[in-house]
Amino acid sequence: MIEQLDQMQQAALAELGSINTLEALRAWRQRYLGKQSPLGEISKGMGKLSAAERPAMGQRINAVKQLLEQAFAACETELQTAAQAAELARDQVDVTMPGRPVQSGRLHPITQVLREIEAAFAQMGFGVWESPEVESDEYNFELLNIPANHPSRDMWDTFYVQTPQGADQVVLRTHTSPGQLHAMRYFAPGPTRVILPGKCYRYEAVDATHDMQFYQVEGIAVGDNITMADLKGTLAQFAEQVLGTVKIRFRPSYFPFTEPSVEVDVSCTFCQGSGCRMCKHTGWLEILGAGMIHPTVLRNAGYDPEKMSGFAFGLGPGRVLQLKYGVSESRLFFTGNVRFLEQF
Repeated sequence: MIEQLDQMQQAALAELGSINTLEALRAWRQRYLGKQSPLGEISKGMGKLSAAERPAMGQRINAVKQLLEQAFAACETELQTAAQAAELARDQVDVTMPGRPVQSGRLHPITQVLREIEAAFAQMGFGVWESPEVESDEYNFELLNIPANHPSRDMWDTFYVQTPQGADQVVLRTHTSPGQLHAMRYFAPGPTRVILPGKCYRYEAVDATHDMQFYQVEGIAVGDNITMADLKGTLAQFAEQVLGTVKIRFRPSYFPFTEPSVEVDVSCTFCQGSGCRMCKHTGWLEILGAGMIHPTVLRNAGYDPEKMSGFAFGLGPGRVLQLKYGVSESRLFFTGNVRFLEQF
């Protein structure tokens, strides 16, 4: 049995010297130190020895087992160190190489033009007022001189928000005009001069040329003896600053919350007013709607229309983008076409 132990020890150590992976080392341990190993079989044969022979044989078996365990541990440490060194060498970073370029993001054209619009009106003393996108029916319609069942409500296809039975009707705002009431009620009875940029929502199920979500910029000015001349001068200054040298004209129109109301056109930036397909050969393109704030709206906002007056206007940043850059379709800005957007 001792001769068997010596032969097994020599074979195990010889095989251990050729092992170069941790998987092979674990298989070696199972083969020479497991329960079914030769060492285990020799240990089972201890019962055949006499009582005098067993102590010496037991000591010899334990010595061989301890020697093989120590050899296994030393080999495992060596292989783990080598594997770690190989991994570090494989993942090593050459700090002398140039880094990967980081692609910088860009502001969306709508964001860019919104900032231009805000800057233009800021130079004329207008602040920026933010208002909620979810509004009550009262603010979105009633206080703006658009009572329930009034025919003018047909101008806005509205998204209604589901509310508990008996609660006030809540809508996604169809225009930024509800912000007029918030701003005027905050500043009343003093003067007000703000613009209100933001998103609006309309259920455009019939007209495929209109988007369900779009941006508007509303503007109001309330004070002593404000007239249509102030409105015209303000809008002319805005058009010149954002669009360059253009002509503007006012056309009579109708909005429930202004009286009188006008549509404002600018000379076509595609053909410089000579007539083209974009302006339907008129030389003019509509840019915004405006007018003097209706006395009823002023009264609802906390002003005395006998003492104070004001004007309001609303424009679409998408239309400003079209005129500024000569883009025929405003929807192109929302297609997600990165090559198109990178031009701006």
